[in-house]
Amino acid sequence: MSTIPPLFQDLFDDAAVFPPGNLPVAEAVPAHRAHRSAWYAEAVGPLLCGAGRLDELAAAAEAATAAGGAPVLRVGLVLPGGSAELGPALAAAAPFEVAGVELATRDAREAVAALDLLLPTHIPAAVELPRELLRGDGLDEVLDVLVDSPYRAKFRTGGVVADAFPDEDELAGFLTGCAQRGLPYKCTAGLHHAVRHTDPATGFEHHGFLNVLLAARETDRAAAAELLAERSGDVLAKAVRELTEHHVTVIRNSFTAFGTCSIAEPLADLVALDLVSPGTGPSPTPQEDR
Repeated sequence: MSTIPPLFQDLFDDAAVFPPGNLPVAEAVPAHRAHRSAWYAEAVGPLLCGAGRLDELAAAAEAATAAGGAPVLRVGLVLPGGSAELGPALAAAAPFEVAGVELATRDAREAVAALDLLLPTHIPAAVELPRELLRGDGLDEVLDVLVDSPYRAKFRTGGVVADAFPDEDELAGFLTGCAQRGLPYKCTAGLHHAVRHTDPATGFEHHGFLNVLLAARETDRAAAAELLAERSGDVLAKAVRELTEHHVTVIRNSFTAFGTCSIAEPLADLVALDLVSPGTGPSPTPQEDR
């Protein structure tokens, strides 16, 4: 029997090479392979890599394969430069199993057209627009474009400055807009911990990934915002335990994954809240994930 409940399977995309983790690619590849062979492997998604570092990733993967006959690396392509990076990135990713594409853009229609033209149909994609373009009527316009496509939405839930973190109402607007349309999405940044909290080092207000999971099945913006504001791990854990199998299916069909530069932190939170039971073998440490 799996040690990872379905609610958390494939939830943590490995963004170790991105800020604030900034793990060198040469270290991220063996660390990711260790995650994928550990007792918690079912919680871990692909290794995310920006378009500009694929050559570096290929060299690191080749070295790891030569050293130990490692399997082909599953990679998520992150394209901050938009559609112009799509074709070259897909070509550069030939040594890998491409598990998905995340394309940043200022024009959802243009991004959808480029993905339709260049992306193989078996590879999923997510489209991210700047948050300033998703305010007011902009959110509905973008979600309406994406719901008529085969692609997910992507929303940025944090970063390295305070303004990169949306408040509860803004995030609730995105989540419920997607829920009302049946549009799946992923999130990225700032969700290292299970429960909403204030980072003592930076003062930044971080959303919790449990909060987002529970809010993912809400279509009412106020109800979603209330769940996003909850700061009690016990309250959230109790709500998770009360979810039915149908609830879990609805939630994960909506909130498909989030990028985290740490696998250790979210996993440790789930263990501490008694939502995951540790399996045999070592767990990742914060030092490994930086």
